[in-house]
Amino acid sequence: MIKKSSVAFIKAYETIRDQILNGELPRGTKLIEEKLAEEIGVSRTPVRESIRKLEQEGLIQQKRVVNPTETDLRNLFQVRILLEGFAARSAAQFLGEEELVELRSCVDIGRHGSPEEIMTANARFHDIIVQATHNPFMIDTIARMQSIIYLFRKTVVYHKRPFLIDEHEQICEAISSHDGDLAERLMKEHLQSDLEFCIHLLK
Repeated sequence: MIKKSSVAFIKAYETIRDQILNGELPRGTKLIEEKLAEEIGVSRTPVRESIRKLEQEGLIQQKRVVNPTETDLRNLFQVRILLEGFAARSAAQFLGEEELVELRSCVDIGRHGSPEEIMTANARFHDIIVQATHNPFMIDTIARMQSIIYLFRKTVVYHKRPFLIDEHEQICEAISSHDGDLAERLMKEHLQSDLEFCIHLLK
């Protein structure tokens, strides 16, 4: 049986996280524990614990909704570029036919789906490639970045970054051809383009 305290924490965490991700709590908003606890219908303790966890995930800084600077963006993407570049190289070596079919499906949804479907397909595309590393430490590092990555994924999808899906298709083809060098280079260029697009909008 799940403890009431755990239920309250999950409720508070998911509510605050979703409000940040969907824009109800805009960037830079100061989070007041008492107010959030009253709105969510829990005590202050699960709210405090939720804020702490969301700080670890990068969505909150000093009890404010993250409002990343250009330096913050570059630091985040530097980690993604290194890890996901390696992941793309690994995928070219290890990815099976079933995963390749799903990867191609993600590309197809990216071309023809609704923004919500494209968001899901985009996340799944990158996840399939990261999972191909079979490196639990690398997978966990990327997983802990997912909430903040979601914000920037939303930016590139909803603002329709040019060539986004073309780049996914090229990465997919390189992986299908077992060309690790090309897959790694294309992934790094893809994420660098995401970074520059986000920085442009930030300015």
